[in-house]
Amino acid sequence: MSLPQLPPGGAPSAPVPFAFTAEADQFRSNVAPPPRERPSAGQLAGRVLFGLTLIAGLAGSLILGMPALSQDAPPAQTQHSVASDGR
Repeated sequence: MSLPQLPPGGAPSAPVPFAFTAEADQFRSNVAPPPRERPSAGQLAGRVLFGLTLIAGLAGSLILGMPALSQDAPPAQTQHSVASDGR
């Protein structure tokens, strides 16, 4: 029993399902999409304020978080329980 062989070109001679997708570059449309609408002044101001709020939040968290991340000096005292002092 032998397997079916492809023709010398490598492609089967029978029509292939969805062959129109392979030929899609031949059928280009000459209809251009409509131009994008320009954002209004309110939309532009909202986008700018939103961006500034994000930047300010990131900068603020970095400024407030820097002391917690610094390793300047070890703590002077170790914590211990007051309840264990009299024992």
